[in-house]
Amino acid sequence: MLQQCKSLSPHLPLSWMAQFQEMMRQQLESSMHTELEKLLDTTTGAEREVSKKDFEGFKNLFHRFLQVKGPSVEWIKIQRPPEDSIQPYDKIAARGLPDNVADSLNKLVVVKLNGGLGTSMGCKGPKSLISVRNENTFLDLTVQQIEHLNKTYNTDVPLVLMNSFNTDEDTKKILQKYTHHRVKIHTFNQSRYPRINKESLLPVATSLTMTGQNTEGWYPPGHGDIYASFYNSGLLDQLIAQGKEYIFVSNIDNLGATVDLHILHHLVSQPNGKRCEFVMEVTDKTRADVKGGTLIQYEGKLRLLEIAQVPKAHVDEFKSVSKFKIFNTNNLWISLAAIKRLQEQKAMDMEIIVNPKTLDGGQNVVQLETAVGAAIKCFDNALGINVPRSRFLPVKTTSDLLLVMSNLYSLEAGSLTMSPKREFPTTPHVKLGSSFTKVQEYLTRFESIPDMLELDHLTVSGDVTFGKNVSLKGTVIIIANHGDRIDIPAGSMLENKIVSGNLRILDH
Repeated sequence: MLQQCKSLSPHLPLSWMAQFQEMMRQQLESSMHTELEKLLDTTTGAEREVSKKDFEGFKNLFHRFLQVKGPSVEWIKIQRPPEDSIQPYDKIAARGLPDNVADSLNKLVVVKLNGGLGTSMGCKGPKSLISVRNENTFLDLTVQQIEHLNKTYNTDVPLVLMNSFNTDEDTKKILQKYTHHRVKIHTFNQSRYPRINKESLLPVATSLTMTGQNTEGWYPPGHGDIYASFYNSGLLDQLIAQGKEYIFVSNIDNLGATVDLHILHHLVSQPNGKRCEFVMEVTDKTRADVKGGTLIQYEGKLRLLEIAQVPKAHVDEFKSVSKFKIFNTNNLWISLAAIKRLQEQKAMDMEIIVNPKTLDGGQNVVQLETAVGAAIKCFDNALGINVPRSRFLPVKTTSDLLLVMSNLYSLEAGSLTMSPKREFPTTPHVKLGSSFTKVQEYLTRFESIPDMLELDHLTVSGDVTFGKNVSLKGTVIIIANHGDRIDIPAGSMLENKIVSGNLRILDH
């Protein structure tokens, strides 16, 4: 709407233009506040109080959204980070570990981002409840990892789950099964923000209920919301009172994001005045990661640059593996005391991500979001650590799921490690077609997961099934054309093969 105002009045003097735009901004903000009050009036009691807190955060985000004038970065000001601001992991690991590892662990809290649904993989409910290995879910593996630490070192590392209104109820039901595990589990909820109409810039929801048309009127505002919602929940203060100093935050679907004792030791062993308040784990970019956010130096601060912030003319430069060599894994180590300080000073500053969506009825809406890593510039002595690729093992698709279910990885105490039988450390490139998108359908297409120890590249397209004990080596491409079906026979060994056409094994 503000853009429309600019184009409607090209002949107004600049000062008048500015005044006019400011008036329009104030009007929009006032209308938004009125609508939010109307929404609050549709409920009472505890729900009203929670929503009121959420809306305070939303008002702040909306205010900043209306103030934005053009891109959040000037390309000419972007510099490469200084050498010492991104440390190689080997340098940190070379310092070794102290005798009192338990002391460091007792200062740690593990936080998993658990707000996402499994819809992109054809599953209902929280993504963390999808089985990924030997009937273990993402959540099972997380609990096993932390329980193993607590038993090994006789420590008390708690697990905190940041749920969203989409995942909270289902997650809490399942948590009962971990009652007798040696890990304390806490949860808190991300905020619930209103989606806004792209044209009017007002909420599309008519009440706070999550029924009928209103269901689509709400969204969890990205993982940058962790700071405010963690603080508002009271859990942050509770953990500080227990002597906890750092949180290790990661996406629950990143199976490589385990507690690293060397990074933890590096953090807690710094002298007080030089304490590093924020560590971002980065890793070397490959051609598969060109869209991942990267670290830059900007106006004297280490800063996260996301592809959404890059001017169109520079997108190819941003994707370049030679200029921007690393990307953010979203494994972050953050000081609890620093989060508390920044929240209380209202100094947490993250770029706004404007995420356009189309609702089922065809209505165009906008979601205002933030990313947790974008706050790096607010913290003192922030640091990037260039970690091995093995710490970034996200499962976003069934192609990723095939890798982690295969004999490429062995599972011990909830952690996946690359099999020593694999001769090279890189993972194969796997691309499964649309017939494999949904987990249930994907599982019916494999009688057993193939041997992939010597695989470099696998592409499968069309109606393809795999028999038991199939072995895949080198580059394997299997394409069943429309109407055709390919059954790979049990016991087959395919090495550097292209299979196409129609291959069907029939019982007789």
